[in-house]
Amino acid sequence: MYPREDFGDFLLKEKKDGTKIMVRDVQLALMNMVKDIDAICRKNNITYCLTGGSTLGAIRHKGFIPWDDDFDIAMMREEYNKFIKALEKDLDKEKYTFHCFEKNRKYDVTWPYMKIRKKNTYIKEVNKLLPNRCTDCDGIFIDVFIYDYMAKTTFFDLPLRLCNSLLMPVIIFFENLKINPIPLKHLYRFHAKLYGKLNKHSKYIGDDLTWTYRSPLNPLRYEKDKIFPVVLVPFEDIMLPVANDAKDYLIRHYGENCLKPPPTSKRKPGHVYDINLTSGEPED
Repeated sequence: MYPREDFGDFLLKEKKDGTKIMVRDVQLALMNMVKDIDAICRKNNITYCLTGGSTLGAIRHKGFIPWDDDFDIAMMREEYNKFIKALEKDLDKEKYTFHCFEKNRKYDVTWPYMKIRKKNTYIKEVNKLLPNRCTDCDGIFIDVFIYDYMAKTTFFDLPLRLCNSLLMPVIIFFENLKINPIPLKHLYRFHAKLYGKLNKHSKYIGDDLTWTYRSPLNPLRYEKDKIFPVVLVPFEDIMLPVANDAKDYLIRHYGENCLKPPPTSKRKPGHVYDINLTSGEPED
């Protein structure tokens, strides 16, 4: 683990009264959320794992990447279906809400499959093309992704993946005209579910076809037995699940040098445009 003090802290916002909101403040708030979500998954026997930068933080830093301002988890589709029911039953509704297309047709299906948000907080993301349409809560969040079965070759992988890659900007176009393209969203989701079913006997998995922000010619593909069963590793002050072969996952995702910290110039938070950790409204 690289000592956290070697990296310092990172400013997200300085309010008019001079109060500063640091990346670490967001991380501590997210950590409380993670503990609550982990408890729900344990109670309901739901298997999930950290993904993306959260896995990198777990392996390289035994916690958050010091400049990381979000948190990502992933699970197989059947686990996700159980997860929705578990959240409906066990999520503390005073503290949290969750947004997904299953529960709110305004949800942008080109986002992660679900966002779990903390009430009485506020975040505006850097990405202005995808504002939150579920306006009951704009709180800080944990992203939930779905893993599903994948074809081994590009020949069998490309047709449905390309369909969704072409649908994605059309959906975003209508969303930004404040038109909710529900039929297109259903089609987008249908392609993803169909693809998983067609490949259900494959030994490969990856992000399901609703995540279309990579080239359709170069999807991330993992052997399922290198992701599941998950293993527990230290993350801050608790143990959290990561891929069975987390280093293989990280190398595929970020490249051979991923366990070496980037140069100082690239150590920057990347998601937050505005934030308030004490109210559900913008600070200014």
